[in-house]
Amino acid sequence: MVSNVSETTGAAPGYRPRIALTTYYQEGSWGVWNSIAAIVPGAYVEGVVAAGGTPVLLPPVGTDPSVLELVDGLIVIGGVDVDPQFYGADRHERTFSQPFRDEHDIALTRAALEQGLPLFAICRGAQILNVALGGTLIQHLPDVNENAAQYQPGPGQYGRVEFTTEPGSRCAQLLGETAESPCYHHQALETVADGLVVTARAADGTIEAVETTTESWTLGVQFHPEENRKDPRLFEGFIDVARRFAHERDAGHRTDHDLKDALLP
Repeated sequence: MVSNVSETTGAAPGYRPRIALTTYYQEGSWGVWNSIAAIVPGAYVEGVVAAGGTPVLLPPVGTDPSVLELVDGLIVIGGVDVDPQFYGADRHERTFSQPFRDEHDIALTRAALEQGLPLFAICRGAQILNVALGGTLIQHLPDVNENAAQYQPGPGQYGRVEFTTEPGSRCAQLLGETAESPCYHHQALETVADGLVVTARAADGTIEAVETTTESWTLGVQFHPEENRKDPRLFEGFIDVARRFAHERDAGHRTDHDLKDALLP
């Protein structure tokens, strides 16, 4: 019988890829306790698990990008604004940031890109991706877009965005020509970094998705697909790519070992 299971780790169709997720690091509560905690909204980890992956959390403390060598994909989750110091701008009065988290997320993003690790960047994550590669952000969309209230209707209230994808893009392959999703943001991509292309826009021109121009799989989305429980296509597509990445990486390691064995006396 011919097996389709990797000889090293079992990166077969049923293999559950290990997916690293960035986290918040701030005050939280559980039981009778209230203290600083590493926090990830459940929708992200549930999205990974439902799509067939195993979540691994990477809080912004003790940052070590080499840990990405142990996983099959990275999700940079949403959160507070990216500090404008990282893209050379003055701070807007409505910008609230956590620079220590920015440093962590940027370091992991750059390491993932260098390694060719599958990368899924969500909302703030898409902004981190753009900034990590030299792009800039609009710090407060209502300043330049009279329709921007739809993206953040109120505190803790998701908006909903409809967008059109670029033909042939990863976004289009997974979602089709048009799609919609929950969203929650008051900032957005401005100057798109070299190495990224826009692959989805809202009707008002707001950038909703960017991708790398290389063969390695990278997708940044401004919206929140993890909150769209009835449409898991982006998470499923990402997990499929991560599973394939694990299989190809293991096959490469196996070839290297075989070569070394052949050269031994």
